[in-house]
Amino acid sequence: MAENSTKGIPAHEPDDIVPRLAEARDVLHWGAAAEAAEIFRVLQEEAARLGLVTERAAALVGLGDCALEAGELSGARDHFAEAELLLADAPPACRAPARRGRATAHLLAGELRYCCHLLETALDELNEPGTAGAGDPRALLALHTTAIAPYVDLGAYVRAARAAELALALTAEVDDPVLVAGALRGAARTLVVEGRFAEAGTALARARELCRSRRIRTELAHCHRAHGYVHAQDGRLGAAERELRTARAMLAAKRAPLFTVQVEVELADVLRRRGKADEAAALLAPLLTPAALGDERGAVHAGGAHRLLGLMAEDRGDTESAEEHYCAALSLLERTGAAGDLADLCRLLGDLLRRTGRTEAALNAYRTGLGHRAAPGTTTLGPAPPVPLRRPCG
Repeated sequence: MAENSTKGIPAHEPDDIVPRLAEARDVLHWGAAAEAAEIFRVLQEEAARLGLVTERAAALVGLGDCALEAGELSGARDHFAEAELLLADAPPACRAPARRGRATAHLLAGELRYCCHLLETALDELNEPGTAGAGDPRALLALHTTAIAPYVDLGAYVRAARAAELALALTAEVDDPVLVAGALRGAARTLVVEGRFAEAGTALARARELCRSRRIRTELAHCHRAHGYVHAQDGRLGAAERELRTARAMLAAKRAPLFTVQVEVELADVLRRRGKADEAAALLAPLLTPAALGDERGAVHAGGAHRLLGLMAEDRGDTESAEEHYCAALSLLERTGAAGDLADLCRLLGDLLRRTGRTEAALNAYRTGLGHRAAPGTTTLGPAPPVPLRRPCG
């Protein structure tokens, strides 16, 4: 008789692996990624031994999700890619979880355009008439929801809003609280872009209630983080600080280092705006190491940390240090294509250079920002303006 547990005892029958995979995912959603990874690792080995391709791929996706929580992006990509390879001959809906995971790993690394390419390719495959599993609502919901964040970061706001609209429409067909809460959280961000803060807050409140009722701690932490972002964008800094502190505590408790340091960057921004510069600086200082943030572990937030340190240096009158931080941020963000962040940073750098009498360098900084905002496909007539060859830094 098979042992149906999550303690690593081999199953004697293939049917035992499916419920144990579900148990492992529950452990992950509760916020114990390290424990979940051990269970997924055992199940992956068992499935491989028994020749169960679908179950082995599901275990690999679970391992990839655990690696994302731990901030191990390269390892996560490897797990997701292996799962996709195993399912190469399966319908696109079966490959969707692995593709979504791989796209998320590239998103977290700041590779926004490649993330969108992966998601759009998967969506094209799912929407191909006559394809087995075409139109699968669960797969479509997962892919559309994941596309929202990179679209917003790239400045493709119409696409982001459309992805959110499609995701929300699919939630009625999917009984998965994690996916539904994620769709509500993604939609909230597009509502913020449109200035609809109250509606964004309502969407997040629904997501939080869903997570609480189903005891989904991981997604609940991200909902607190998203609510902090909404409040910060709306100028409600006290409420933003409370939400971000809650998210930080929850993420740190469940040992999610990458997400924890990203929240710390967002919290530092709120603290600086509230006049708590020393506390903000203390939060940021440990984050500017390769082990915390950087090209592989959150280039967008690393750029944000440098931006904040530059602003604080300007507040102290240290223009040389401010320029160094702005240039470091620009170097990181240019590789991501985060249009809004780049435009804002180029404005800050250009203003600094102009105030210090370097008019030509300031103009180059402004041109760089405009070049990133006017990307191909955004101009009415003619090609988009090229990004200047001459960099404003260095």
